[in-house]
Amino acid sequence: MSGFRKFILRGNVVDLAIGVVIGVAFGAVITAVVTGVLNPIIGLAGTQNFDLYSWCLRGTCTAQAPGHLLRYGTVLTALLTFLLTAAAVYLFVVKPVGRLMDRSKTEPDVAMATKECPECLSKIPTPAARCAFCTVEQLDVELA
Repeated sequence: MSGFRKFILRGNVVDLAIGVVIGVAFGAVITAVVTGVLNPIIGLAGTQNFDLYSWCLRGTCTAQAPGHLLRYGTVLTALLTFLLTAAAVYLFVVKPVGRLMDRSKTEPDVAMATKECPECLSKIPTPAARCAFCTVEQLDVELA
């Protein structure tokens, strides 16, 4: 039982659980924005729901005998919902978080020359004493 307790209380499991819970709650917010704000705006130009759009492939298509009914409206609705959801995530999450991260950035921009690590061939800053990727000590470093 102590092994299970150690597993559950590890940081990765707890972080993952918190991420899933926040993701579900955030999904509800994005769905509300799409259905409550963006769909009605699209609805001003026509209809919000394309599910009723269909095309009869063969025979007579009625409610009693649907025949071979191609329901392309459901695909259009799903595609429009996907595009609106992606737009909402980009406009209301990606852009503001990107601006916030740029504003609170603590690392300076690395505008210096780079060299290749002889061991892993990664590009690292010229004054680096160790490779950040493979941790091999760089022998050609000039100490100031």
